[in-house]
Amino acid sequence: MHTLVFLSTRQVLQCQPAACQALPLLPRELFPLLFKVAFMDKKTVVLRELVHTWPFPLLSFQQLLQECAHCSRALLQERPSTESMQAVILGLTARLHTPETEAGTQPLCRKHALRVLDMTGLLDDGVEQDPGTMSMWDCTAAVARTCIAQQQGGTADPGPAPIPVEVRVDLRVNRASYSFLREALRSSVGSPLRLCCRDLRAEDLPMRNTVALLQLLDAGCLRRVDLRFNNLGLRGLSVIIPHVARFQHLASLRLHYVHGDSRQPSVDGEDNFRYFLAQMGRFTCLRELSMGSSLLSGRLDQLLSTLQSPLESLELAFCALLPEDLRFLARSPHAVHLKKLDLSGNDLSGSQLEPFQGLLQAAAATLLHLELTECQLADTQLLATLPVLTRCTSLRYLGLYGNPLSMAGLKELLRDSVVQAELRTVVHPFPVDCYEGLPWPPPASVLLEASINEEKFARVEAELHQLLLASGRAHVLWTTDIYGRLAADYFSL
Repeated sequence: MHTLVFLSTRQVLQCQPAACQALPLLPRELFPLLFKVAFMDKKTVVLRELVHTWPFPLLSFQQLLQECAHCSRALLQERPSTESMQAVILGLTARLHTPETEAGTQPLCRKHALRVLDMTGLLDDGVEQDPGTMSMWDCTAAVARTCIAQQQGGTADPGPAPIPVEVRVDLRVNRASYSFLREALRSSVGSPLRLCCRDLRAEDLPMRNTVALLQLLDAGCLRRVDLRFNNLGLRGLSVIIPHVARFQHLASLRLHYVHGDSRQPSVDGEDNFRYFLAQMGRFTCLRELSMGSSLLSGRLDQLLSTLQSPLESLELAFCALLPEDLRFLARSPHAVHLKKLDLSGNDLSGSQLEPFQGLLQAAAATLLHLELTECQLADTQLLATLPVLTRCTSLRYLGLYGNPLSMAGLKELLRDSVVQAELRTVVHPFPVDCYEGLPWPPPASVLLEASINEEKFARVEAELHQLLLASGRAHVLWTTDIYGRLAADYFSL
C-alpha cells in the first residue's frame, strides 16, 4: 500500500502550476519523494522545476527511483518515459542558464547547489517498447545534444558563471551515433556541464573510432567497457587494450570475438596475444571479464594468470574450452570468488564433465548465477552433476536452455533443488519428450529450431507447476523464455 505521505504528494502535484509555486514552502526532505511521484506520473512541469531548484548536491536516479517505503514501484526496472526524461534534461538546462540568485523563487545556496546529476542505472533491455519510453540509445543522444547545445550557447551569453554540474550517464554508441557523441564529450571539457561516463557500450564500431572515444573519457569515472560485435581479433585488440588499461578503476571488461587459434599459431598472432596478456596485468580493480565467442582452447591459464585480483564474474560462452581449461579454473584463486559463471556453448557432456563438476565444487560457496545454455547436457550428465550442483546453496539463477533434457531429468532437478532456498529462476529447455522424430544425440540447432508438440508441452508445464506447489516453491519461476529473462548484471548481484 502507498503511504499517506505518498498519496498526499500525488494530490499536491495534481495542479502543476500551484505545485511549482509551493515548492519553496515545502520541506527539503520532501523533494526526493516529489521527484519520484512527478517522474512516475509524468508531471513534467513540476519535474523540470524540481531539477531547476534541486536543493541537494546530488540528484541520483538510482536513489530516487528505487522501491521505497512510500511506494513499492521500482521505476529503475522499467523503461523511462520520454516525457519525464526530457523534463529532467530541460530542468538541468534551465539551471545552467539561470544565475544562482534567480533560480526558482528563492536563492540557491552555493553550498547546497546541485553538483552531480546521476542518470545511470536505467533499464536497458534491448527490447523495442512503445514510443512513449526512452531507450538507452535515445537517452545517450538526448544528453549528448544537451552538452553540445550548452557549449554552443555559452559563448553568446556572458554573465555569472553557472555552477558546474557533473552528469553521470551510461553511454551507448554505434556507427550512427558516434560523431555527435564524440562531439558531446569534446564539448563537455571545460564546460559547466561535464559529461561523465560510467558504463560504455560500443557496438559495431571501427577500431579507430573506439580508440577516439576511449581517449575522451574520464579515467576516474569509468567502471565498465563493453565492446560488442566489433570483431576485433587479436590485432585490433592489441591496439585498443592499452587505451582501456589506463582506466585503473575499471571493474568490468566485456570483449567478444577475440580469435587466437592455438592450433594454427602465427608469429604475429602470438605477439599480439602476449601483448594483450601484458596489458591485462595492468588492471587492479577488474572483477568481471567476458570473452564470449573467443577461441581460448588451452589458453585460459595464460589469460587468467595475468590478472592481479580474483574475478567475481566470468563469462566464457562459446569459447571452445578444453578439459585442462576447466581444471585450471577450478584450481585457480578465481573459482572461490565467483558469483556469476557463464559456460554456454561449451560441450560439457564428455571429457569436460568431470572437470566442470570440480569447478562447481570449488565455486559452490559463492555462486549466485550459473548459465549453461547449449552445453550438450543430457539426463545422464545432469543427474551425475546434481550432487555437486545442489551444494551451490546460494544459487539464484540457473540457465539450462538448449540442453537435451527429458521431463524425467527436469523433475529430478526440481526435486533435488529443494535444498537451494535462494533459487528464484530456472530457464529450462523444452523436454526432448515434446519433440517428434528427434535425432539422438540432438544438435543444439535442432533443439532451438525444431517444432514441439504444444499439447505435450502444456502437460509438462502443468506437472512442473504442481510439483513446485507441492514443495512449497510457487515463488520459483521455471520457464523456457530465454529472451524474456534478462541475465543478471554483475553489479546487481
